[in-house]
Amino acid sequence: MIRFLTTILAAGLFWLGSWAIAPNATAMTSIKLSNLSYEPCKGSDAAGRVSSGNLGGASCFSIKGKAKNISGKTVVDADVFGRIYDADDNDTFENRGRIGTIEEVPPGVSDFEIRVNVPSNQPTPLKLKNFKASGFSERVRPFYYDDFESEQ
Repeated sequence: MIRFLTTILAAGLFWLGSWAIAPNATAMTSIKLSNLSYEPCKGSDAAGRVSSGNLGGASCFSIKGKAKNISGKTVVDADVFGRIYDADDNDTFENRGRIGTIEEVPPGVSDFEIRVNVPSNQPTPLKLKNFKASGFSERVRPFYYDDFESEQ
């Protein structure tokens, strides 16, 4: 009988301990994006041109729009997904739907801006399609991402 009670007590303490240290579950929140536009990057952002072998350079663009957060809570680390096509309807980010991240979206409607690099051989105007975002009410990415980004 004592052995049984000891086992029950140990299991209860284990459950209680794992519950106490487990992180809170955080639901993903959808963010509606609208009024999308783009413009060439200005100033030091435009200097972010890269080249890769025979592919040539890249053109920097700033995508802007409105983000609508109806959750009532600030959303952080909102991943932005969508498609960017060139003037000939060619996909500028083939096999990639994630465009970037909005670090913080307060409740209500707010402005956002994301910088992207598009191969310079793709003709403009660009076409922005199926843009949407989703994030969380608290940080969910490991802290080492923060350390990595601050070193860049």
